[in-house]
Amino acid sequence: MRRRIRNLRLIDPVSGKDYPGDLALAAGKILALGEISDDFQADEEIDGSDLIACPAFLETQFQAHTPGSGLHGDLCSELHAAAAGGFGSVVLDPDTAPVADTPGVLYQQRAAAEAVDSLRVYLSGALTRELRGDDLSEMVALAEAGAQIFSQGRQSVADSQRLRLALSYAADLGRTVFLWPEDRCLAANGVMDEGPLSLRLGLAGRPQAAEEIGVERDLRVARLAGAAVHFPSLSSAAAIARVAEARRGGQAVSCGVSLHHLLLSAEDIGYFNTHTKILPPLRNQKNRDDLLRALADGAIQCLSSQHVPWGRETEGQTFAQAPFGIAAVQWTLPLALRLVEEGSLDLLQMIRLLTTGPAAVLGLPPPSLAPGANADLCLFDPDAELQPSATGFSRARNHPYPGWPLRGQVRYLFVGGRLRYCSAAG
Repeated sequence: MRRRIRNLRLIDPVSGKDYPGDLALAAGKILALGEISDDFQADEEIDGSDLIACPAFLETQFQAHTPGSGLHGDLCSELHAAAAGGFGSVVLDPDTAPVADTPGVLYQQRAAAEAVDSLRVYLSGALTRELRGDDLSEMVALAEAGAQIFSQGRQSVADSQRLRLALSYAADLGRTVFLWPEDRCLAANGVMDEGPLSLRLGLAGRPQAAEEIGVERDLRVARLAGAAVHFPSLSSAAAIARVAEARRGGQAVSCGVSLHHLLLSAEDIGYFNTHTKILPPLRNQKNRDDLLRALADGAIQCLSSQHVPWGRETEGQTFAQAPFGIAAVQWTLPLALRLVEEGSLDLLQMIRLLTTGPAAVLGLPPPSLAPGANADLCLFDPDAELQPSATGFSRARNHPYPGWPLRGQVRYLFVGGRLRYCSAAG
């Protein structure tokens, strides 16, 4: 369908341009933008007054429990939530049931994504069998089956020599590796940030030093192997500073943070609120402030919702028993805009952290509004008032934001020029 969208505010993260104009879409591509020739005949026209247009977002950490039991959602429900959050593409986490450590699981995921026929879905192959960090997975076969990256999910590889071998294979295959940097012995079975609050609540602590030591070790091993690595969800400002130093030194490394670590702190656990339980854990307020400074300084390449949905079966568990994870992909846009409103970053920075940053990590062309680019577009109203509900399109309800007064709502999402989500104003 040929579409013309009028009266938009266009923000292109590649050129950095921010200006008013129209968009013309045809054959799944952006045909023209700005002032559109009257010769363009559209099958449909959309009034984009008061809306901002930018490339659709890309989520680097997305758990859809496919394959899985279906109790905690599936690819259909979770992609619907992602579309409402402004995402045109997602990278599936490998920690499914069974783990994505064989070509058969990747073929199953690809078939499920094609059946849903919604967003662009990128597959990650497990770096080690069952993510245990022991035996390597069938890395060549996984790459041939379509693994865009290799990932350890939320498990570290304790054996440095094993990690070096895995990273060397990944480098030969031209794949980036998503690593979970943590010293397992220090992290132990901690369920929240180690400190005075964990002692007061009587909960096992997970020290920040475990992440910092893990980052240092992984950076050194990655350099030995000549591999490109990405740390998708760091929680320590000191660890991010170390990654930034390695980048300045020419190492192929990048990092991301979850929105939750920028908006919340360990104090938000309150009276054992299991909906704030996340891995890595929320840190103290000072570290959160340091993370925000690192964000403003450009030391972070990606923002993520780190979407991990859990069904009602997990409700009522104690904080120690509850699984790690927050499911808030649907509310990514207004949560990210809160950071803009607070002055932690500007609108262009926010869009880049959700588009060009993640694309660079995956080795994809940078998403843009240039003529000829894929018509993967997010159109949103930055001023629409919104209060996240306990439930959304996801089957999960494990997020701490119900009732938060926020601004910003996705109105249209296009993927390959096809309308994948529409929210009527008001």
